[in-house]
Amino acid sequence: MRPILLVLILLLVPAMSLAADTVKSLDDLDIAYDVLGEGDTAVVLIHCWSCDRTYWREQLDALAAKYLVVNIDLAGHGESSLGRNNYLMADFGSDVAAVVKKLDLKQVILVGHSMGGTVAVEAAAQLPGRVIGLIGIDTLQEPGFNYPAQAVEGFLAPMRADFKTRTGQFVASMFPEGADQALIDQVAGDMSDAPPEVAISAMYYLLTHDLKATLETLDVRIACLDSDKAPIDREGWAFYEPGYATMTMEGVGHFLLLEKPAEFNSNFLAMIKSLEKYAGVR
Repeated sequence: MRPILLVLILLLVPAMSLAADTVKSLDDLDIAYDVLGEGDTAVVLIHCWSCDRTYWREQLDALAAKYLVVNIDLAGHGESSLGRNNYLMADFGSDVAAVVKKLDLKQVILVGHSMGGTVAVEAAAQLPGRVIGLIGIDTLQEPGFNYPAQAVEGFLAPMRADFKTRTGQFVASMFPEGADQALIDQVAGDMSDAPPEVAISAMYYLLTHDLKATLETLDVRIACLDSDKAPIDREGWAFYEPGYATMTMEGVGHFLLLEKPAEFNSNFLAMIKSLEKYAGVR
């Protein structure tokens, strides 16, 4: 390749590496990740259910200008390997922990969107002494689900019957009225194309996961940036002594990081800085 052409390609690729690095999970799967930027604080990004690390595309440039950014594909998602019989939240947490340990990161803020928030909690429990804060994006409005088995199965049954159709409907319902139709179609299409065996298993274990048991082992402050559509159980979080805080955005749905990226990024960076200050690291 001519040098000038290589330079042009590099200039046109926004804050993304040309190929993912990988690390082996505890069960010997390849976990893909990118590393961008630099800084003492590492911001580790964990995507939502049936998505992948490209869903942070609107945040990468802003983050990499100030921080070391690690962007991960969980097992069964994106460029990471499939192969688990069951996709448990603690195992996803170990995927994140494997990347953090390989890179030997000492000062970490874990960020999880939706299911990624639960995964971040599980990862924090496996990374004692390394995590200075945790950010949930439209997640962790309550400290754990408490759904009866009948309700969980009622939710999953239509996915088992026709995964693509039901998932497309479910994803579209998470956007507010008047949202960008092209974005709705893109996200619904991506998520309904996920491997059903991964998605249904992950959703089952998300909805039946005892998150509060893990939270009770942590000493990490949690901050959440949420849509104003979902109620927040502040009373339920009263038990969490390390601290729990929230900020909401109006006029957005579950994918606020893509719906209003400029506003989101401003709030997101402020939240990261607040966690650093609280932890006394900057």
